[in-house]
Amino acid sequence: MHPFASYVLRSYYRATGWNEDNLYANLTRSSNAILDFSVPRGLHLSISKAPNGLFNTSYSMNAMPSLNGSVGYIFTSCNLDVKSSGSVRFKDMVERFKVYDQPRRPEGKEEEWLAGERIDTRDYLLYGRLYLPTGRLDALYSMRLSPTLQALVAAISDPRSSLSSEKRSRGDNVSNVMFSLQHDIGKWCSEYTYSAEDGMWGVRVLHNFGRLRHPTEPPEDLNSSPGTRPKRVDEEEATGGGLKGRVSAGAEFYISAKERSAGVSTGIRFTTLPDATPPSFQFPQPSSSPLAQSSRSPPSQPPTTITALFNPMMGHISAAYAARVSRDLSMCSRFDFNVYSYDSEWTMGAEWWMRRAASKPEDELEPSLIPQQPSVPVPQVESLDIPSDIRGVVKARISTNNNVSLMWEGRLKQMLVSLGFVSDLSSRSKPIKAIGLELSYFSAG
Repeated sequence: MHPFASYVLRSYYRATGWNEDNLYANLTRSSNAILDFSVPRGLHLSISKAPNGLFNTSYSMNAMPSLNGSVGYIFTSCNLDVKSSGSVRFKDMVERFKVYDQPRRPEGKEEEWLAGERIDTRDYLLYGRLYLPTGRLDALYSMRLSPTLQALVAAISDPRSSLSSEKRSRGDNVSNVMFSLQHDIGKWCSEYTYSAEDGMWGVRVLHNFGRLRHPTEPPEDLNSSPGTRPKRVDEEEATGGGLKGRVSAGAEFYISAKERSAGVSTGIRFTTLPDATPPSFQFPQPSSSPLAQSSRSPPSQPPTTITALFNPMMGHISAAYAARVSRDLSMCSRFDFNVYSYDSEWTMGAEWWMRRAASKPEDELEPSLIPQQPSVPVPQVESLDIPSDIRGVVKARISTNNNVSLMWEGRLKQMLVSLGFVSDLSSRSKPIKAIGLELSYFSAG
């Protein structure tokens, strides 16, 4: 389950038009949602409040196995439409498999002028969280410098008294400040980072092959005939089968002056078309038009994501295949291998969405499925009087190292709930490694 702070941050990105999914760091997000879900440990309680669209507060407490807590505050320059835990779209609070929208060049907000002077300000977000009783402080500052440029500053401050004697003897300090500059033009997305604690510089680049769609351009329909649909740059001639989609490739390089070390990795991703999540802006189409009918019909091919990562210095290779095999079932398989040690691991996972008996096929539409234009206001899905039929989601993971994880996430009344456990099948003395329950409640207005 997404923490409340993460939900607000994603709402901020959505409100400002920033695409966080076009980063190299999120290249494997679809497969990670199925295979790398986080199971709660112990008993965790979280209560949050959004008094207005600009200010948000969050309080959390871990009751087991040890008692500790935290207090967080978030302030944004733009008015966010933050929902309560009882009315928020459930899929927005869960890390899940989906084929992300086709990248496009970000667009800035409209300019505001008064007496010949520009008065509109840059969008920003301020976040801080204090952990008790350790006194650790986490902070994040995000500012939109231009429509295609965003700067972030993340900091961690932990008192030296909380360090172990071994760390103090080595002179280690967990306090750190990291600077990041992200540049996204749709086809290319680059990220430049610097970590002050170890003097590490890093560069990440992601390139999306093929033609990019303009925000106001209607999505292409793969069900149409080849003569009526323009051919994509990265699309080959039909061969009577196979998956059609787009390819993204990227790499990262980092070097540490303090540690005198460096690293490099590269990755590639293939995703099917049409998008499982259509673009945020579409031309309104009559209900009788072929485009409108195709958007409500099942996809011509199963939504699929295939990724591969390679770290030549560490010798690590990872390949994952994730697909939605039915309306409510998505499955993923990943193979990890090291060319130097010959160690390997095979991980399999699935997520299954639980619905009520009397369910409607379109009651959980994506917010971007609503046809709209930037100049024509259209109500969001949550504002429509459409009840949700989703009761929860079950996630399961098993690997060749004998670890099994199972988790259920759902909504009980006005509260979001996560319940799961991690088991080690190879251990007879302690087969259950961890078990936990997380309860989250937040209100708006």
